[in-house]
Parts: sequence; structure tokens; C-alpha cells
Amino acid sequence: MKILFIGPLPDPVTGHSLACKILLDELIEDHEHEVDVINLSKDSFKNGLNSFSRIIAVLRIIQEVLRKHGRAQVIYFTISESFAGNIKDILIYLVCFKRLSRMIIHLHGGSLKKLLFDKSRLLFRVNKYFICRLGGVIVVGPSHVSIFSRIISSEKVHIVPNFSEDYLFTTEGEIISKFRDMRPLRILFLSNLIQGKGFNEIIDAYLELSEDFKKRVIIDFAGSFESDIHKMKFLSRIERLSQIHYHGFVGGAEKKDLLSRAHIFCLPTSLCEGQPISILEAYASGCVVITTAQGGIQDVFRDNINGFEVEVKSIRSLKLVFDQCVRHPDKLLPIAIENFNTAREKYRTSNYNSSLIGIIHNLSKKDSRLHRI
Repeated sequence: MKILFIGPLPDPVTGHSLACKILLDELIEDHEHEVDVINLSKDSFKNGLNSFSRIIAVLRIIQEVLRKHGRAQVIYFTISESFAGNIKDILIYLVCFKRLSRMIIHLHGGSLKKLLFDKSRLLFRVNKYFICRLGGVIVVGPSHVSIFSRIISSEKVHIVPNFSEDYLFTTEGEIISKFRDMRPLRILFLSNLIQGKGFNEIIDAYLELSEDFKKRVIIDFAGSFESDIHKMKFLSRIERLSQIHYHGFVGGAEKKDLLSRAHIFCLPTSLCEGQPISILEAYASGCVVITTAQGGIQDVFRDNINGFEVEVKSIRSLKLVFDQCVRHPDKLLPIAIENFNTAREKYRTSNYNSSLIGIIHNLSKKDSRLHRI
């Protein structure tokens, strides 16, 4: 099958680009598929056409889609949530107009409706004009189905949860061993350190702890910043905090090591998240999770089952949970085991890839029958 694959690929590494890479690798490994790739990645986390070079890059993307889309039996396209990104998506829909029935779009985020469709009736109508003609839409969780409820028929909307990579899965024995020693209690933030992810709130909550509790906690941060200026501000802030460490961007063995040593994974995000892969990685690694109920997190996280829910941007809420974890460490192991078993059952890359490839194959067969008729 000839597939045109349109999506961002690492670098930079984000949940979106990692998810694209995992599927693309599987498609390429399966020799039944002939895959043309158009990489949508850009060199920063900032949204928008914020430079002349980015405008040129988008024009080249449109030109590449124009050249390649006619050969594809199926077009797999991961869409954007920013205003400028949506304009680019609309141009791609326009270029592929005669083949929209062969296109599947995949939304990895959760804020498309809130940020775009609810704010601009015109933008909503333009997107609806194209999306209602598509072969299918993929979302990561039930909470995102409503984004497309007024746009495309429900039988064309598919739910495919995210995953944790196989190499990050630990064993139950290793989890039990990790939780035998909780002096210190290790808390990990592992995500891109961008505005809204809650990393500053973690530091603020730590500073509110008693001096005794501060000594009983170590907090590790890992991920990339939006800019060197943001990085320097963060490093300056933690410079004299001996219990807080920044590890830079991590991957592979270093990422596995941080997750395998962490008792708690903390992501107190205020963003309307899709379904953070980092939370599923924490489950696979046997971590208790502290997070908010933002966006698609509610599809994979239950308070007091997978960890502890905190209020958005609430330092007090976060501090109280840190207190609770230090005072009652015996309550953490059962949660960590629950998370590991959940990830093992639901959030494997094999589940993710087989679901997506099944949707692609079904669309190819359906579209072929329609063209024969």
C-alpha cells in the first residue's frame, strides 16, 4: 500500500513527534507499505509563522504535498492546534481536496476546539467544510471525541490511546525493590519545560515544605526549554537548592534510569493536554503520578487510583500532596503496581501501532470499493 505520511518527526522530541516516529518506524518495517514522508517539524517549541524561514518551510511543505499526494492510496496527516498551524492544515486539505476521502487526520492534542473552533466561527466552518469529507479522524481519548461531533459522522471518529515505549517497562519485582527505600523520596518532572507545564509550581511547593521534609525529598527535572534565556532563569533559581537537579534533555538509557529511580512522577500542567506520553511512561516505570485533570489526562488518570490530582496552578494543593507522600510513603507502592499493570495491559506500542494500521488498512479497502462502484 502506498501511504503519504504527513507529520512532525524528531528533532525536537515532543510527545507528538515521538508518536509519529513510532508509527512511521512500524510502517517502514512492514514491507507491505511504500511510505512517502513529509516532515512537519520545526526547530523550536514556539507556535506560529514566527520567522521568514518558517514561512518558506511551510510553502515547501505545501509544494511537497502537491507533488506527492496523487500517488497515495491513503494520506495519514497529524494536524496542528495553533492558528498558524491550522492555516497550514487548511492549505493541505485544499491541495488534497479531490482525495480527502483517502485522508485520515490524527489529533494528538486536546485544545483544538477551545483555542480555535470556539473562538472563530469562520475558522470552524472552513475546517468543517474539509473535515466532513475525510475518510477518518483519530483522537487519543474519549474526552476529545466532542471536538469533531458537529463536524464529521461519529462512525468516522476513532479512539487510539497513546503508549509507552517498550524499553521503559520495568518489572513488578523492580518496583517493589525501588519502594523499599524511600529515603529520599524521588520526584521526577520529565517533559519539555515550557510555560504552563507546572515546573515552577513544583519548586514553589518544595520551598513551602518544612526543613525536615525538604531533606527527605529529591526532585529531578529533565527536558528542553523554549530558549536559553528561560533555561538560565531556571538554573539560577535552583542554583542553591541542593535537593533539586536539572539533567537537561534525556533519552534512551538516561531517561530509563531517571524513571526507574523515581517514586513519583509530577506533571502539574495547566495546559489543555492531549494525552501526555510522559504519564504513560511513568506508569510503565512503576511511578505514582501527581497531575491535574486537564484535557485528555482525565482519560488515563484517576485520583487516588493512579496517584493524586492537584488543582491547576495551586502551589498549596501541590505542597499538601508532597506532604502526604512524605508522611505516608506506605501508600505509594500499591499505586505504582496498579499503574504498571495498567500500562502493561493498555499502553504498549504494539497496541498503538496495530490500531492505527488497522484504521489505515480499513480506509484503503473501503475507498477502493467506492472507486470500483
